[in-house]
Amino acid sequence: MYDAVVISDIHLGSDNCQAKYLVHFLHAVRRGTMRTRQLILNGDVFDSIDFRRLKKQHWKILSELRKLSDEIEVIWINGNHDGPAEIISHLLGVRCADEIVVESGGRKILLLHGHRFDEFISRYPVLTWIADRIYNFLQKIDRSHYFAKLAKRKSKTFLRCAQKIEADSVKYAAKKGCDAVCCGHTHLPVTNTTGPVHYFNSGCWTEKPCHYLTILEGLVELHSYTEDVPDAILEDPQPSPLPSVA
Repeated sequence: MYDAVVISDIHLGSDNCQAKYLVHFLHAVRRGTMRTRQLILNGDVFDSIDFRRLKKQHWKILSELRKLSDEIEVIWINGNHDGPAEIISHLLGVRCADEIVVESGGRKILLLHGHRFDEFISRYPVLTWIADRIYNFLQKIDRSHYFAKLAKRKSKTFLRCAQKIEADSVKYAAKKGCDAVCCGHTHLPVTNTTGPVHYFNSGCWTEKPCHYLTILEGLVELHSYTEDVPDAILEDPQPSPLPSVA
C-alpha cells in the first residue's frame, strides 16, 4: 500500500481533460489495485468553478472522488484555477489546504501546487490568457498533444517560469525542513533528485500521457498512466449520483 498517490491539473470542465482515463485510474485506486492511504489532488481540479462546463465523464470523476473519500483520506490542495475550493469540498468529503507535509519513511515531503511562485500569471494576466488559449487549441487539433508539448518545451518564457517554480519551491521546502517537494501547475512531469531537496512535478491530466506520483517509505516516484485500456473498461465504472446539499 502506498503512503500517498498524487495527481494534479485535472481541469474538469476543459475539453482537454482526459476524463475517461482518470475515471478508470480512480476506480483502480478505490477498488484496491493501486491501494493508498491518501489521495492528494495537487491543485487545478477544475478548469473553473462552472458546473455548466462539466460533461458526463467529469461528473463520474467527482462521484469516484466522493466514494474514495468514504474509504481513504482525500486532500485537495488549492490551485490557481480552482477558486474557493471549500465551496464543494464538503460535498466531496475532502479536506482543502494550501499545502501539506506528508511524513513517509522518516522523510518529510512538502506538497503545494506551485502557482504562488509563478510571477508571470500575476504580472501578465492577458498574455497568460492568450497563451492558455493557444495551448488548449493545439491540444484540440492534435489529439496526440505532440505540438502542444513541443510549444511548451520551445518557449523560453515557459521554461524560465518552470525553472523558477522549481528553484523557489525547493528553497521554500528547505526552509520548512523538508526532504522533497511535489508541485503541479506547469503540466510538465519532472523528477530532479540532484540536490539535497528533491523536486517532483506530477504533470497533468490534460495531455497524453497522463502522469501521477506515488509516495512509499519516503521514496517519491513519477509514473505515466497507460492508455492501453479498452473502451469497454473505461466505460465500466458506474458512479452513483453525488448527494444533494441541504
